[in-house]
Amino acid sequence: MPRARHSVALATAALAAALFCAPAAQAAPVATATGVTATGVTAAVPSVPAGLGTRPRVSTAYELPGDRVYPEGIAVDPRTGDLYAGSFADGTVFKMTPGRRTAQIFLPAGADGRHTANGLKVDRFGRLWVTDSTTGVSVYDTRSRRLLARFEVPGKDARFVNDLAVTPDGGAYLTDSVRALVYQVTPDQLAGAGGESVELTPRFDLGGVLDAHAPDAFTLNGIVADPSGRHLLTVDMTGGDLYRLDLVSGAIRRVALHGGDMIHADGLELQNGRLWVVHNTTNTISRWRIAGDSSSARVERRVTDEALQIPTTLVRARGTLYVVRSQFDKGGPLGEGTPQTPFTVAAVRGV
Repeated sequence: MPRARHSVALATAALAAALFCAPAAQAAPVATATGVTATGVTAAVPSVPAGLGTRPRVSTAYELPGDRVYPEGIAVDPRTGDLYAGSFADGTVFKMTPGRRTAQIFLPAGADGRHTANGLKVDRFGRLWVTDSTTGVSVYDTRSRRLLARFEVPGKDARFVNDLAVTPDGGAYLTDSVRALVYQVTPDQLAGAGGESVELTPRFDLGGVLDAHAPDAFTLNGIVADPSGRHLLTVDMTGGDLYRLDLVSGAIRRVALHGGDMIHADGLELQNGRLWVVHNTTNTISRWRIAGDSSSARVERRVTDEALQIPTTLVRARGTLYVVRSQFDKGGPLGEGTPQTPFTVAAVRGV
């Protein structure tokens, strides 16, 4: 393994170990750490390649109540424009309404036995999907907040259910960062789930495809669905590669990347042939132009700004990127310290 990727594998192995025990560790008192304020003012001049437009603007869009939130996932309701964010620390799900600065609690901590919330998506039918890294995914009605279905990872081996994508037919695909699997929930499975837990079905196994990495390293993370519903894109945050998963043939293909890589990549957002990527521990957002068949991608812009505060996920709505500021490095799974409160969601414009 090249030296750079070896160091990344070591870092993600440490991250994996921290995340598996993070909720318990986060309750311990920690020393004060200095850092960027949560006001949304850019703390440093971001890195922007020459000739790629004006400097982006980072500001605070929403505040999340609570002093140990450590938000991880974010989603937008395509029907209403409302946003949802989840707490990695205790599973609380927050609802953010345009025009209101402070988010409201939509699902309380521990709801339906969930104690963490990672990936979030709202589909066109008004269903909110919430992954729990330790078990699987729960599906809720955004109107009534009623639990509609629950899907769980089979077996007792280590797992980390991370992010998910919803396809146009109403199905969903979820990444497992430890098992290097992508699970599938079909529309028929969802319709027939009822109140009983249903086992998740593995759809793609990338274990034999990814570059060599430490056994406990995190691999698959963000995932998005092509609007046509024919394929998915998912990222290996340790290897720095992007993969195309064909939903018809089952083929797995590495996407040719030009101008950069996807080391430390976390959440993905795909719209109109462009892919936005957050790189968590480097406080970076990159934007890529995706080929029509998703066989290749070329970096168009890369911005690094400490004001992103370890971004873990993003969503694009009304021309603005809404980015979760996890602060995982301040008393969370990535380091000691005291987080700045309130935890916030950033609005990033110009990327």
